[in-house]
Amino acid sequence: MAAPVRFDTLSAGLADAVRAHPDFAGIVLLGSASEDAADRRDEWSDHDFFAITREGRGPVVRPDLSWLPEQESIVLTAREGELGFVAVYDDGHVFEFAFSDASELAGALAGAATVMVDDEERTVARLLAESRARAAAADAFDPANDARLVLVKLLIGVGRARRGEVVNASDFVRGWAVRLLVRVVRGRHPGGSTSARDTIDATRRFEKDFPDWARRIEQALAQPVEEAARDLFDLLCELAPGWPEFPTRGADAVAERLGWTSTRAGTRHPSPSLPRAVS
Repeated sequence: MAAPVRFDTLSAGLADAVRAHPDFAGIVLLGSASEDAADRRDEWSDHDFFAITREGRGPVVRPDLSWLPEQESIVLTAREGELGFVAVYDDGHVFEFAFSDASELAGALAGAATVMVDDEERTVARLLAESRARAAAADAFDPANDARLVLVKLLIGVGRARRGEVVNASDFVRGWAVRLLVRVVRGRHPGGSTSARDTIDATRRFEKDFPDWARRIEQALAQPVEEAARDLFDLLCELAPGWPEFPTRGADAVAERLGWTSTRAGTRHPSPSLPRAVS
């Protein structure tokens, strides 16, 4: 939530802190925090980064976050797993970062990024190159498989809701199923995805690439969990015509099991908004 000058000041403060710390190898700013994607920044942009420690020092220095800039303005810090951390400043600005040795980030993914500080062995540059290569390899859609998974998540989610586990059901429907449905749309209509697309998280900036699909998914999610699931099912089935790989038998079975006999996959028609989404 920082203004441009404030954002740059915090970036410089991070770089200075890492340079001054003997246990750090370097730092790389990610996403809109990087120079590569500075044009995407707005008032809600956070600082995402990897803070890389010298080999073997990560577990030792991780408990100490006193190196973060402007300590007096930090109102909270928290851990997300073993390597992930967050810090929030009194103006609402957020740092989200991995704080570890390079070897501990062996599975990391990265897209837009800027190396701010590196050591003499170019540890951070090498980590970034490997993370980008992994992200590029993972940046491939399998819409038929994702469609099958959407059906599974909806079936499980509605079952949980009917059992009374509404919170857990919502995670399956509003979380898993939606993320997979977005991947199906992008995979079926790759021409609709622009350069704004996040290669790591398919839901990021989906509204810019497929505004009509995004609007209809949002409308579905505004409903109670089972009604939301049924509308997401309908949206998925609208992709079936002209797609031989669509899991029609699976969709029919899910509809039958849930009593949604009026919304079988075979009765679906293309969405009137699809041409706009693909253009």
